[in-house]
Amino acid sequence: MFSVTEMRTFELFSVSHITVLLLFVAVSIWLVYFRHFLKRYQSILKWTLFWVLVLCEVSWHIWLLITGTWEVGDLPLQLCSVSTFIAVYLFLKSNQKAFYLLFFIGFLPPMLSMVTPEMAYQFPHFRFLKYFLHHAAIAWSVLYFVVYEGYRVPRKAIWTGFLMVNLLALPIFFLNILLDTNFFYLANPTESKTILSFFGTGVKYYMNLEIAALVVFFVTYLPMGMLMKREREKG
Repeated sequence: MFSVTEMRTFELFSVSHITVLLLFVAVSIWLVYFRHFLKRYQSILKWTLFWVLVLCEVSWHIWLLITGTWEVGDLPLQLCSVSTFIAVYLFLKSNQKAFYLLFFIGFLPPMLSMVTPEMAYQFPHFRFLKYFLHHAAIAWSVLYFVVYEGYRVPRKAIWTGFLMVNLLALPIFFLNILLDTNFFYLANPTESKTILSFFGTGVKYYMNLEIAALVVFFVTYLPMGMLMKREREKG
């Protein structure tokens, strides 16, 4: 379960992969559909998500250190880690503008990462469990803030969020060159077959990244826009 070399047999859309995707969808529906009942347990939901995010991030680095596989490329500078830090901060302190960024990078992107994961280890390996639980918890945290704490995102935040991501990506780009890393997948696509594998190379790759980011931001905003329109109509 904790071996570096064993259980490296992950298959895309295998039974275990589809099962965790279905579990994610089921829990997401449960959080939304039973929100009125779960409201009385809001504090439990909040701190459960908080500690799941913290433990996923910490246990990941402990495993890397214990197994002697930690590298500079494992620094917590990927989007999922950035999303984790923002979510943890929001659980401790309300901040509307910080939520704008989390909403766009912490909702749909983790879901896409679960559909086409950069994963080699099969269930029930630690890496498998940590990967899917971590990405699911990020998306559930966004749902929690929207459903249980009433966070909302204006349409103009699409461009604000897009600008913030690009401002984050700029120093990361040069850091990748300096450290020979691939944070934010700005140096090249993922090693395993994911959506980024179809983005090409060179300038084309960066253009497709920007286009994909905008598309993801607009698609992510659609349910929020519908929710806010419905609330306005209800007064």
